[in-house]
Amino acid sequence: MSLNIGDPAPDFTSTDQNGQLIKLSDYRGKKVVIYFYPKDDTPGCTAQACSLRDHYADLQTAGYEVLGVSIDDQKSHKKFIGKYDLPFTLISDTDKKVVEAYDVWKEKSMYGRTYMGTVRTTFLIDENGVITDIISKIDTKEHAKQILT
Repeated sequence: MSLNIGDPAPDFTSTDQNGQLIKLSDYRGKKVVIYFYPKDDTPGCTAQACSLRDHYADLQTAGYEVLGVSIDDQKSHKKFIGKYDLPFTLISDTDKKVVEAYDVWKEKSMYGRTYMGTVRTTFLIDENGVITDIISKIDTKEHAKQILT
């Protein structure tokens, strides 16, 4: 079931890079950027994370909290954050509950091979937990600008 603008964002509980429990409902009253990406420390995902890092102050000024979600584990997230000095939370979704709730776990194909994977997608969520925008055509190098415009 795919999500649409105006839908309530599915609540979830998962762990961040430090093993802390993170609940989307804890962010009520704040605007949230949840960006789903395939894999830590790969070229596209690094470009996307660095775009968000480089414009993090602008995103915060616009009132956004940033949460990155991938199926990588906490150790991988911690290394990724350390390597690129990422100032935001990365959620470890090893059981794929969050990617499935947001309908971004899909069949993909590369070099004629099909496999299941995370489709790079960003959801903007308002203070009431409602989806206000869904960005599915991600420009990894300019992602922060896509969110801010």
